Amino acid sequence: MSDIEIRDDRAAGRLEAVAGGDVVGRIEYFVLDEPRRALVPVHTVVEQAHEGKGIAGSLARELYGIASREGSAVAPLCPYVAKWAQRHPDEAPSADPELMAAAKKGLADHPEMF
Repeated sequence: MSDIEIRDDRAAGRLEAVAGGDVVGRIEYFVLDEPRRALVPVHTVVEQAHEGKGIAGSLARELYGIASREGSAVAPLCPYVAKWAQRHPDEAPSADPELMAAAKKGLADHPEMF
């Protein structure tokens, strides 16, 4: 993983893992403002040639790190991120039901985002 750079392309809604100038993995997300600010991961993708190298986990860890630094929550709609969060409760505080419902509604209201 030392040759992997993780960058946040907030405008595009992607947290990207970059190796050798190529995006080899990403979490696609959107930002929810109500009922409180949250990052909402929807999809995690790692290119097949890079699977099994810990990239998805590093992306999930960084997503929660960004949220923590910004004072935001994470409402994981992405199954991978949700499972990662369950395995790392010390790094990934769970989202309350109201926030999860708002995230689901935000995605349903804007399906064109993903």
